[in-house]
Amino acid sequence: MVALTILTIAGGAAVALASQTTAAVDQARIRDAEMRRASAFLDAVTLWPREDLDRHLGDRREGSWVLRVDRPYPTLYAVALNTAPDSAHGRPLMRALLRTIIYRPEPPG
Repeated sequence: MVALTILTIAGGAAVALASQTTAAVDQARIRDAEMRRASAFLDAVTLWPREDLDRHLGDRREGSWVLRVDRPYPTLYAVALNTAPDSAHGRPLMRALLRTIIYRPEPPG
């Protein structure tokens, strides 16, 4: 009887561990897919000309992200892509995904 109880407890622990592992792998896949989409979007943003970057200064909602474009110097743009706050789905705070600095020369004249 004692051996059966120990075997049941060990089996239950193994099932719980397998379930947690599966959930962690699923979450990692979701985050990886999100990061790939964010990277593709940020790749497109880095190709924007100076005029488009100026037009997007500040925070802007872009789908499930918040794009922040700042210009700390006349020739540099700091671009950050964050998750959008979504308290309905358990994400009350923004989480930084990607950041980069973009150089655009000043227009002549």
